[in-house]
Amino acid sequence: MHMIASIGARHRHTHAAGRHIAVLALAIALAMPGAANAQTKGTVDPKPLPPLAKPDDPKTPAKELFGRRPLAAPLQARSIGFYAKGCLAGATALPINGQTWQVMRLSRNRNWGHPSLVQFLERLAEKGTKAGWRGLLVGDMSQARGGPMLTGHASHQVGLDADIWLTPMPERELTRVEREEMSATMAVAADRKDVDPNVWTPAHTAIIRIAAQEPQVERIFVNPAIKKALCREAGSNRTWLNKVRAYWGHDYHFHVRMRCPADSPDCKPQDPVPAGEGCGKDLDHWFKDSILYPKPAPPPATPPKPRPPLLMSDLPPACRQVLLAP
Repeated sequence: MHMIASIGARHRHTHAAGRHIAVLALAIALAMPGAANAQTKGTVDPKPLPPLAKPDDPKTPAKELFGRRPLAAPLQARSIGFYAKGCLAGATALPINGQTWQVMRLSRNRNWGHPSLVQFLERLAEKGTKAGWRGLLVGDMSQARGGPMLTGHASHQVGLDADIWLTPMPERELTRVEREEMSATMAVAADRKDVDPNVWTPAHTAIIRIAAQEPQVERIFVNPAIKKALCREAGSNRTWLNKVRAYWGHDYHFHVRMRCPADSPDCKPQDPVPAGEGCGKDLDHWFKDSILYPKPAPPPATPPKPRPPLLMSDLPPACRQVLLAP
């Protein structure tokens, strides 16, 4: 079988709006260079990716193959492999519009996930409105069949990761241009040592707390300054702070990672979260001048070789079935 077959098979989706974005995806293949994050603009006129010259070559990067599969594999839903080295069968598309959420950067076609992730986002969006967060602006989830992405994330490969903008949803439907071009809100102060008091609100703390209290959530990644604010504002019930992990970036969005679902025996979990809240002294090193304002390193005598892209042989064997499914 040719590695990249023509795409014409139908796939059933749970939601009508999910079908809508799947149809839209037939005309969308992602080819944006560079990183893809909450600040990177999309396009209202996406161009299809050109055919691969040697799609069956084992040296073809897996991202080039999965990036050309805009619809989910019509298989039983399951996450396969590790968050940064795997794929996704039977994905569900989060509808691009809900009463309490909207999907951003439609041209990326990354609003796919394991059904447990989609259901979580729908629950979180509804619960958030009751806690003062107007609604979710959802950034990248996964590709239609997961796998490595052409741009941006190393993770998000198994349908269990989602980026949620630190910008509450406006009280209207955003236009296509706005969804592609508006930036998420920078929530960290200019000195990088705390949140921006002109941006940060109790509702920010509330929506992250609600997400972290979900049993299926494994981790939430935020900027260290945001973690610092959460530690300060958590109140007496602080057990949820353990799941919220300080990490580079994540100053425009927070990143939710779900646990491996029970229906996915080939999903490889991350190591358990270390014990403790992760506050106080555990955060101090993030705010050292050497971390916040590192001195430029001298250029190496020999330029480092770029990391080779993942190949199909690097992924679990079941990912080949996911890729080749009609």
